[in-house]
Amino acid sequence: VIASIAIFAFKPGPTKKGPNPPLELRAITDAFAKRSLCLANLGYIGHMWELYAMWTWIGVFFEESFQVRGIPGVDSKTLARAGTFLVMGVGGVGGALLGGYLADRLGRTHVTSLSMAVSGFMALITGFLYGSHPLVLILAGMVWGIFIISDSAQFSACVLELSEPHLIGTMVTVQTTLGFTVSLLTVSLVPIVAKSGGWGAAFCCLAVGPVWGVAAMLLLQRHPDARKLAGGRG
Repeated sequence: VIASIAIFAFKPGPTKKGPNPPLELRAITDAFAKRSLCLANLGYIGHMWELYAMWTWIGVFFEESFQVRGIPGVDSKTLARAGTFLVMGVGGVGGALLGGYLADRLGRTHVTSLSMAVSGFMALITGFLYGSHPLVLILAGMVWGIFIISDSAQFSACVLELSEPHLIGTMVTVQTTLGFTVSLLTVSLVPIVAKSGGWGAAFCCLAVGPVWGVAAMLLLQRHPDARKLAGGRG
């Protein structure tokens, strides 16, 4: 409902000029042939490798951990649901707003690199906190939840600023398709690894994405096209 209202309440941004151009399948290769766009897309793939798998399984992780060590008098399922809301809802909204605010002032490559570095670190340690006090686990999850989403909108913003105006829709479509395809893989991978190696190993697998994501965005930061990002801030 809110999204429907927003369609009528807000006007298109400055890149909207004239009628919407059609999807240009012949231009799909530009997403990889143009180095700056390729790096932005690789950064996004690294981000998506981690994001939806974490969102999908963090609640299950909480519930299993809270069954081992919970809060007396509080149902583990209820506590897990509350913790998941704090991670995805409160942390997600706060992280997205903070990331957008900082990216416009410090630069998109700076914010995405920092966000993925922190979220990747949290992916490495959070699973090994299994069985810790619920408040410790929820706090760690919230830090992860803030930084895992704080870079999200910046990848599409990079594509908007790096693409030719008539190819923006095509390039965003390519980027989104790649990201959600990767998400299908990692969402399926986490429970397999968790069953055989535990939650620590399962979440560590998600840190792979931020590693290559940070590398891609640092390379983009050095690329001449970085001056097109965030009003020249990179």
